[in-house]
Amino acid sequence: MNRPFSFEQILISFEKILPFLGVTFEVMLGTIILGLLLSILIVRQNYSKKKIWNRLSKGYVHILRCTPSIVLLFIVFYGIPKLIYVLTGANINFWPKIVFVVIALSLLYSAQLAEIIRSSLESVGKGQYEAAISLGISPFRAMTRIVIPQALVAALPNLGNSFISLLKEGSLAYTIGLIDVMGKGNLIISLNYGGYALETYIALAIIYWAVTLIIEFTFKLLEKRFSKGRINAA
Repeated sequence: MNRPFSFEQILISFEKILPFLGVTFEVMLGTIILGLLLSILIVRQNYSKKKIWNRLSKGYVHILRCTPSIVLLFIVFYGIPKLIYVLTGANINFWPKIVFVVIALSLLYSAQLAEIIRSSLESVGKGQYEAAISLGISPFRAMTRIVIPQALVAALPNLGNSFISLLKEGSLAYTIGLIDVMGKGNLIISLNYGGYALETYIALAIIYWAVTLIIEFTFKLLEKRFSKGRINAA
């Protein structure tokens, strides 16, 4: 039996889904932290004098960027417990599903973030770093005080886009049973025996649109602030 379209159901679905936005943010935060650590390690190996590490880091980025997120999510979710069991005999199938989601998305995000960091660092002329070293500034201070601040400004637009992409990729977490906003939306549809699916997905779209706009607005403010800093510093 076809139900008539209900604007009221959009509001009902919205109210039921919104509390699970915290789970979505937890996935994003965990992925950003772990992905950042991995990406720094990858970028560092890109500049390694040892060709083997250089090639491995570039191969990692290439393979991960070519792997569909949902495929990697299933590989991590089903593969890691089996690998751990074979190596140690431990059973980790009871681990929270969010752990596997964060691991899978971090692997993907680290490859994307590594390219953003690499291109941003290369956008800063080597002459500035070399000039700082010639003036007696330590390599660490030259990187943290001169190169990285400029690279950060160059990276902000791509970082904003990567955050939005991560938000969308995270919506696949429901496929392994994680109840985030997307998972709750699908649960609502199931409990209604497939009814009010359109209304529920509209509620989901509104939530994703709102979060995306907030991310875009935040990064535009950051770009504007740091760009002014560069102009004033000049």
